[in-house]
Amino acid sequence: MSQIAAVIPSTTDYSAPPVLLPYQQEWIADKSQLKIVEKSRRTGLTWAEAADNVLIAAAEKAAGGQNVYYIGYNQDMGIEYIEACAMWAKAFNYAACEMEEGIWGEGEEDKHIKTFTIRFPDSGHRIVALSSRPANLRGKQGVVVIDEAAFHEQLGELLKAALALLIWGGMVRVISTHNGEGNDFNELIQEIRAGKRAGSVHRIDFRSAVDQGLYQRVCLRLGRAWDAEEESKWIGSVYKFYGTAADEELDVIPSQGSGTYLPRGIVERCMRTDIPVLRWGCDNKFATLPDHIRQAEARDWCKENLEPLLIKLDSKRAHYLGEDFARSGDLTVMFPLAELQSLRYRAPFVLELKNVPFKEQELILFYILDRLPRLAGVKMDARGNGQYLAEVTVQKYGERVEAIMLSESWYRDEMPRFKSFFEDGTIEVPQDADHMDDYRAVKMTKGIAKVPEGRTEGKDGNMRHGDAAVALALAISATRIEAGEYACHRITPATTKDLPRLIKQTAGFGRTKGAW
Repeated sequence: MSQIAAVIPSTTDYSAPPVLLPYQQEWIADKSQLKIVEKSRRTGLTWAEAADNVLIAAAEKAAGGQNVYYIGYNQDMGIEYIEACAMWAKAFNYAACEMEEGIWGEGEEDKHIKTFTIRFPDSGHRIVALSSRPANLRGKQGVVVIDEAAFHEQLGELLKAALALLIWGGMVRVISTHNGEGNDFNELIQEIRAGKRAGSVHRIDFRSAVDQGLYQRVCLRLGRAWDAEEESKWIGSVYKFYGTAADEELDVIPSQGSGTYLPRGIVERCMRTDIPVLRWGCDNKFATLPDHIRQAEARDWCKENLEPLLIKLDSKRAHYLGEDFARSGDLTVMFPLAELQSLRYRAPFVLELKNVPFKEQELILFYILDRLPRLAGVKMDARGNGQYLAEVTVQKYGERVEAIMLSESWYRDEMPRFKSFFEDGTIEVPQDADHMDDYRAVKMTKGIAKVPEGRTEGKDGNMRHGDAAVALALAISATRIEAGEYACHRITPATTKDLPRLIKQTAGFGRTKGAW
């Protein structure tokens, strides 16, 4: 990175930032075969990608060098990209031929496709920018960069052709702002976040880019000193310029992104009548009882209601749990999951607690976790008062437990996988009207699936806030925890009566005729 940092000189007004901003560095450092970035306008991702592409094309094959094929949706994008590559080649002091303009010469039907090329004689590789998209990449091998992917007319077909390069060690980089929730670009991102497709996703919204130095870079190019007040005015002017399109163009929120997240039909087909929902509520007087009385009550309730279900669990299967915490307003929901032989997940039961004191919630949670066979992962809501219960659970069960501060970024990353479990029929949950309402309470809000503000009244009169949906989302997320498995098996010690038999030299075989 020192070569890159030397490109931009320092100024007398302030110290120049590194030539690549942190989010650009993070993008280049990601060596995933397939990586995608959903980004704001004018954040310099293509410029950073050009730097990486020059390093790849200028390298020998033994050092990982490959050809690079850039596909923009118009000719101007191709020219701008190639000019950026030429600048980087000069900055890196790599020998490169001048930009060549030509025609994609694969066949009669491709005569209209203009190309721009930079060749690196020392490595034998080249960077080729196509001003329009060919029907496919026709057996080419290397790195494919699809820029402003959401605006290509047939992105789905282009991705199919590009992803074929991954089989032989190629790489695919997909860069774009959003162009609607139903666009193939957004669907590709959701598939990766849901775990249906391998790859990595980066997200760069305008304000995050500014926080990491974007406006300072603007000042550097314009030769003006950076000023915090001027930066704030500049941000406001940019948002004013984009107006109602700012959500999509700057804040990386796909348009038309509102409405119910889970259709009722896909939830119903995953519901099972034989999975119980256990509910225990306490009145306000219960919290004032002496400790030993409250603990005894909770322990007796567990023994009567939970133990019969827990002893039936398959000791050979891994188990997980998600927990959404509440003390008095909403419900605490504990959602265990058993991993089946078919790699599907089934809830053996779900527990809801209403107005249960902290210590008794701790007792009940530990009662369950101590008896879940092959406990492999737990994720717990650690917001507000839930932080205490999450903390003591981490202290007792170690790396198998993660305390989660639920945030927009967490919902953005985890809810696509939550939805995919229902869409694929990978999950079995209780057939319960309140739970159906909780799942249906999840809405798309500014491009993110989460439970919005506002509560609903359950069939039992208790107020709910999508509690079962959040607990299940945490449980599904817990299935990806990679932690060591803890288990033990009881060995019955030998009695004195058994000792003489243990030291028999023939172990009894001498009395068996025809054994050999």
